[in-house]
Amino acid sequence: MTVLVPYAFYWAISGKHFAGQTTVVQVSTIFGDDPDYWTLAIVGSDQHHMIDEFDIIARVDPPECNPLRQAAE
Repeated sequence: MTVLVPYAFYWAISGKHFAGQTTVVQVSTIFGDDPDYWTLAIVGSDQHHMIDEFDIIARVDPPECNPLRQAAE
């Protein structure tokens, strides 16, 4: 099993959700800090699903170059 990190983003796939297509999820602690209460939040929505409903493919690493700039800069 993949060791999940709170608030980290992961590529995941689920036969139950999104017709089996790959999606990005974020580990959420909204229901509690104990790993038993963690869920996977669907990026761009308020949907939370149980971790065991997804197969984690890989962690999404932030880009190392070309950092995002704020619009006001």
